Amino acid sequence: MPRATGRSAAPAPAEPPRVGTTLAALRHGQGLSLDELSRRAGVSKSMLSQIERNQANPTVAVVWRLANALGVGLSDLLEGGKAAPPAIVTVPAQATPTLHSADGGHELRILGPIELAGAFEWYELLLQPGGALVSQPHEPGSREHLTVLAGSVEVSSGDDSQRLKHGETARYAVDRPHAIRNLGKTVATALLVVIHGS
Repeated sequence: MPRATGRSAAPAPAEPPRVGTTLAALRHGQGLSLDELSRRAGVSKSMLSQIERNQANPTVAVVWRLANALGVGLSDLLEGGKAAPPAIVTVPAQATPTLHSADGGHELRILGPIELAGAFEWYELLLQPGGALVSQPHEPGSREHLTVLAGSVEVSSGDDSQRLKHGETARYAVDRPHAIRNLGKTVATALLVVIHGS
């Protein structure tokens, strides 16, 4: 029987927390790109990418900067996904994806989350005077709901068309060629909701 030495074996060193999965989930949940989070936190994009792939373990200072940039507690990142997601997720104006037409006639700000794309989408539409958003048919049964927030527009669906002024809403089929045009002399703004059919 071996003699006791009076010294207990040292415990195995604990593995540092891997924050990558939690960081990626929080970033996607807030609709942030790597570029935007990098700018907010002052952490390089390449370092963020390595952290999210669990190829690098950040220092406490880096985790603190990331937590502040995401508006969460330090423990939310360190606990590896055990923390509940934030009750309210905000998307800064500059982080809202925006599509511009080649001719500069219209601009679409994508307000809906990416996971609903193809089923239920909503946008802020800005039409310059003479600008138009012309679309090909969507899936059968698809419909759009357009509410004019400023100015006036003309909506067409197939062979039908209707003029709308500030505060009015049109609901129309979009499983046929359709378009929204600004025939006025001032910029028109509208809220556009697309509900895709089967």
